[in-house]
Amino acid sequence: MESLLLCALVLVLGVTVTAQLCPKRCVCQNLSPSIAILCAKTGLLFVPPFIDRRTVELRLTDNFITSVRKRDFANMTSLVHLTLSRNTISQIMPHSFGDLRGLRALHLDSNRLTKLVDAHLRGLVNLRHLILNNNQLNAISADSFDDFVTSLEDLDLSYNNLEDLPWTTIGRMTNVNTLSLDHNLIDFVPEGTFSNLHKLARLDMTSNKLHKLPPDPLFLRVRMYAKTKGSPLSSLVLSFGGNPLHCNCELLWLRRLTREDDLETCASPPHLMGKYFWFIPEEEFVCEPPLITRHTTKTFVMEGQSATLKCKAVGDPDPSVHWTSPEGRLISNSSRATTYENGTLRLLIASPKDTGGFTCFASNAAGESMAEVELVVNPLPHLANGTGGIKEADPGSSDITTSVRAGSSLPAVREDRVGHGLDVGEERQLRVEQDTEVPDWR
Repeated sequence: MESLLLCALVLVLGVTVTAQLCPKRCVCQNLSPSIAILCAKTGLLFVPPFIDRRTVELRLTDNFITSVRKRDFANMTSLVHLTLSRNTISQIMPHSFGDLRGLRALHLDSNRLTKLVDAHLRGLVNLRHLILNNNQLNAISADSFDDFVTSLEDLDLSYNNLEDLPWTTIGRMTNVNTLSLDHNLIDFVPEGTFSNLHKLARLDMTSNKLHKLPPDPLFLRVRMYAKTKGSPLSSLVLSFGGNPLHCNCELLWLRRLTREDDLETCASPPHLMGKYFWFIPEEEFVCEPPLITRHTTKTFVMEGQSATLKCKAVGDPDPSVHWTSPEGRLISNSSRATTYENGTLRLLIASPKDTGGFTCFASNAAGESMAEVELVVNPLPHLANGTGGIKEADPGSSDITTSVRAGSSLPAVREDRVGHGLDVGEERQLRVEQDTEVPDWR
């Protein structure tokens, strides 16, 4: 009799504890050994504090949760599936998901997130599905996906405000199968980004601001289709409609790929505007080599003054302009020289060593053009020691392409998005110079 009473008491206590661990108005399913908690449309303002730490699946959709706190999911090491869709989350505290080492799927879609930094998703070492569509994201730091970069299979960043992405990190997602980047503001994809994504089966770049897609070895290795339905398992479904495509020779590689009929159209050049991409003959995808239309002629300055050399070029695609010194060395941004996107070269402090012919090179996918600009720097008079006479200084060779310190090595140079070399240590100075008015030659 006593044993029966004891069993009954244990049963009652177990039911009570289970009830306490199930948040109010939620549905808790104890399918031993798994526990699933469903709290959809329950009016939650925050993540319930009393959740069984053994929970495997937690759904908190269609509520009014505004932030994710570090304590919300502490010690929930068994959690595999977490859904926070359709809330009003605008803040994720650092390391909020740090204990979720077993989490496979995280749904944060349809919230109000504006940025992601590395601490937001730290600890998700086994994450396979990350759904972030329909937020207000405008920035993602380079380290945000590092903890799961090789395990992720599905990444959805669609319907955000992203102009740029951590492309290097995306290029290391070797297990990714689906990459949804559609309906953003992306206008540039680095060449070779997808080269190592051998498992990629669907890439959606629809409705961005892309004028071109760079050739990528991945696109050449697999057969591409426009629609998922009916495509073989070994194929890649690539969607890029709704972009302002500039249909010139840079997109000829894409036009030559065999794929199903689709409705992508060209936005430019004018004679191809509105035409269906796949119906335009290959011979109409042409580029125009650069033509230098205007450039500075012979320029005279005094030693110590600034000198501005200009070079204007046209072509299709727009040519990039770079300069070489009289010795034939490429000029990069430094403490003495600044190059601008409009083709202008500015020598901040001219030296007699700079006298000579500077060459402007304009280049694009169709070719190259060049023009020489002569600069004459008149030296200031130098008094000879003890004689009272005037001594002409030996000009030597120009040093505008090297470090300003004698005997020092060349400064570290990185390439920015438009391809101009930029002295890392002098980037701040360059920004100041770019704020000054430089005539835009048109």
